[in-house]
Amino acid sequence: MRLVPFLLTLLCLFGEGGGCFAQQISRDELVFLTPEWKGERYADGRPKVPDALLKRMKLVTQEEAWAVLKNENYKHQYAEGWQTINPDSVLVGRAVTATFMPGRPDVHRVIDEKGHSKDGRIKSQNSWPIDLLVKGDVYVVDQFGAHEDGPTIGDNLGNSIYAKTGNGIVYDGAIRDIAGLRELGRFTSFFRSYHPSHHLNNPAGELNTTLVAINRPTRIGGAMVMPGDVVLGRDGGVMFIPPHLVERVVTTSEIVRLRDMFGHQRLREQKYTPGQIDTRWSDEIEKDFSQWLNAHINELPVPKGQIQEYLKKRTY
Repeated sequence: MRLVPFLLTLLCLFGEGGGCFAQQISRDELVFLTPEWKGERYADGRPKVPDALLKRMKLVTQEEAWAVLKNENYKHQYAEGWQTINPDSVLVGRAVTATFMPGRPDVHRVIDEKGHSKDGRIKSQNSWPIDLLVKGDVYVVDQFGAHEDGPTIGDNLGNSIYAKTGNGIVYDGAIRDIAGLRELGRFTSFFRSYHPSHHLNNPAGELNTTLVAINRPTRIGGAMVMPGDVVLGRDGGVMFIPPHLVERVVTTSEIVRLRDMFGHQRLREQKYTPGQIDTRWSDEIEKDFSQWLNAHINELPVPKGQIQEYLKKRTY
């Protein structure tokens, strides 16, 4: 059972101001749920990790991100078992979340009515979260694994998503129009299945899905995802990185990358033995590493400024 959206709904319905069901999270709620983030936010409260960090994140491996998150006691941020579009590409961006549940006519009707009459929504529910997307976002959807008659995204909405974000999607359900989505080129996406049918959203007739939450905490596989989490999708898996840990993940990855480059080069040169490199380095090797960084600072796949900051903290 998807407990988080359900409990948040109960708090709203039976707390102060009863009957205040809000499908989309408020700024105050989102700030409350993301207290570790001290940086910039969007107007709706979603953490806005800087573009420069997103760019650097594209070189981070899942192993590097996993190690940092596990060390910080974030053990439920990875989801696997996906089908992919552009499997050799990397998906990075800020999460915008949506949670669908199996369609229920009475709930669907009141959400539709409130959305159209009070919240300024247009068209059907599956397009509402997409209207919020901006450049650098990744649309993350809990579609409860819906397959036949479940797809809410095909090539029309896919084109809209890509135009708004420059990214693909993470979609825990079936998509349709997969040939058209592949034509988008850089629409790197992770989804559970493909089916040529489409979702049914008529509460007076056939109804398969109801949108119950926008930009609220959601569950994707075994991971808890918050709006503003940084999505790292690559090599068949997706990591959802809390905003306040993004810089640590990126910096750790860059240090590991540089040390690996140095170690591999010195092994090829036979300057050190595998036993010397594959253990805690001696002071001599650490000093050699610092000299190597200075000598190659303009050639390395890490921003020069970041290497200079790293060198300032070293004592070798």
